[in-house]
Amino acid sequence: MPWLAVAMLAGIGLWFALPGPGDWLIALGLCGFVAGGALIWRGGDDAPLLRGAVIGVALMVAAGLSLIWARSALLGTTPISGPRVAVVAAHVLEREEQPARERARLIVATRDPRDGRAIRARLNVPDKFDAPFLQPGMQFRAKARLAPPQRAAVPGGYDFARSAWFDGLAASGSLLERPRTSGMTDDTGNGASWRTRLARHVREKAGAFGGDASAAIAATLVTGDRGALAHDDAQAMRDAGLAHMLSISGMHVGAVIAICWFLVMKLGGLWPWLALRVRLPLVAASGGALAGIGYTVLTGAALPTIRACIAALLVLGAMALGRQALSLRLIALAAIAVMLFWPEAAVGASFQLSFAAVVAIVALLDSDFGRELAKRRGTTRWQRWRHALLILLLTGIVVEATLSPLVLYHFQRSGIFGWMANLVAIPLMTVVILPALIAALVADLIGLGAPFWWLAARSLDLIVGLAHGVSGLPGAVLQLPQLRLWAILACVGGAFWLALWRGRLRLFGLSAVAVGTLGIAMARPADLLILADGRNAALSAGGGLYLLRDSSSFGTEAMIEAAGMEAGDPAIMTFPDWPGANCNASFCEVQAEGRTILAARRRFSGDYAALARACARVDIVIAQQRLPADCRPALLKADASLLSRRGGMAVNLESGNIRAVREAGDQHGW
Repeated sequence: MPWLAVAMLAGIGLWFALPGPGDWLIALGLCGFVAGGALIWRGGDDAPLLRGAVIGVALMVAAGLSLIWARSALLGTTPISGPRVAVVAAHVLEREEQPARERARLIVATRDPRDGRAIRARLNVPDKFDAPFLQPGMQFRAKARLAPPQRAAVPGGYDFARSAWFDGLAASGSLLERPRTSGMTDDTGNGASWRTRLARHVREKAGAFGGDASAAIAATLVTGDRGALAHDDAQAMRDAGLAHMLSISGMHVGAVIAICWFLVMKLGGLWPWLALRVRLPLVAASGGALAGIGYTVLTGAALPTIRACIAALLVLGAMALGRQALSLRLIALAAIAVMLFWPEAAVGASFQLSFAAVVAIVALLDSDFGRELAKRRGTTRWQRWRHALLILLLTGIVVEATLSPLVLYHFQRSGIFGWMANLVAIPLMTVVILPALIAALVADLIGLGAPFWWLAARSLDLIVGLAHGVSGLPGAVLQLPQLRLWAILACVGGAFWLALWRGRLRLFGLSAVAVGTLGIAMARPADLLILADGRNAALSAGGGLYLLRDSSSFGTEAMIEAAGMEAGDPAIMTFPDWPGANCNASFCEVQAEGRTILAARRRFSGDYAALARACARVDIVIAQQRLPADCRPALLKADASLLSRRGGMAVNLESGNIRAVREAGDQHGW
């Protein structure tokens, strides 16, 4: 059964990888051909089993592709046609506090100023324009800048436009003036407003006994509000392998359910009438389910939390029935359930990292080595504690090794010592912090929450200090350029084979993992990166990065990350610093890998005949405006006309290979 979930995941991935309906239909036809061929195949004694496996896998691939295609067609939201500045009337649907960025973020219902189409948009509201009462349910008018959701800045980067397509967002932007409210129109936002007030309460109480970072994390754990955590603290948590604590997911939901389960079992056991007449595991499972669902709603019911809740409910069902609580079959069932309702989540980092971690843990403990290790618990208390510590350490190392390729693919950087930090942080979070926060909120009802707030805040201070300490160790962070998809697929395919296969055949997965690891180790940045607006470009050579413009825009940061570097690195320079560069106020001309690159530093309005002659002697031209037709470089004319259609580009100068954010023929809606 676990392979059926893998097949469904592969079908969803095929839809994203293939360019358009013709290719999707061919893929569906091939799945039908394989299933039909297996149906009529005659073989030996194992034929029925093999036939069923082939048919099941083929149909699940087709199901995954069909599901995501249907969801895109039915729910995909067409973005607005271009940027615009106008006075808009909007209705607030959701609000997210982001005090660390000195702003609030709203999801609003409004209309496209150009054609009047009803749309949903995401707006950033600076603190200087914000009003505390601008809450869900309010209507307001204000001057705003709206733009289509931004595509990935460079090939392989995060694509907000794809997420917005499935989330129903047609635009994003920011307010340019203080909004003028017109009152509350309904009570649809009361739940969100209540969470906002609760987040402020948690930050205030925890902040009285701990640092700002601890107060922000406490608010995240209780309400899912991540906007108060400063960038440096969030980055330290990521580099220390503790970022999973900032997203309400399996560990948090599982801990809340486990606390409720433990209390019901222990208290129920003290009541003979109940214990002798009712199966306490069933009562505990029911109480745990209610606690998990309540916690999911309390934290805003974000998609990762919903996924974790679904998986936890399946585990509770298994426990109530007396079945094995965690197994690869159960994980596969949970993954299929999530992909059935949210197939687009399968290509996101959250889905991949959460399920990869759980599969790694269960596969380790379900292996022959894991079973043999489980038998050696010992008899004394010290031996049992030592055994538990050993299992926790091995589990952390296996999970870190499993997640590292995915983390590097999505974020270009991964913490090396996450297993070390989690060895302390996970027990502290599940045994101390979450119970203390729950007790603090309950005790606050009678004004006695201070001791629990002190315990939670001090424990969170310890985790934040641990994150900064671990992330600051020499060699604590591995940073690589943008990885190629084939290397990650090799690692993932090999990992699936190791986890899901049985016997010695599973060791063949190591060969695929080795190929993928080699691909990761050989990763090198693209020679030339070009942003979609043509305003900036980056050349990589000799361990350095040369920018056309020294700016701090989102696109520039994306290029720096794709090159495996971080802002502020002394190896980041500008085109005039390139050896032999010929630059003036309008253009820079550089030679790299036998290619001549002519890049416009600003909009050109001079002698177009001279520009045409310059184009004829270079290989690549980069400009933020549309260039005349008689500008014909040898390899690439990356002007506004091409970049508006294809998006940002990555160029291998030696081979002449060009990759774009939107490849030719791509017909996905966003």
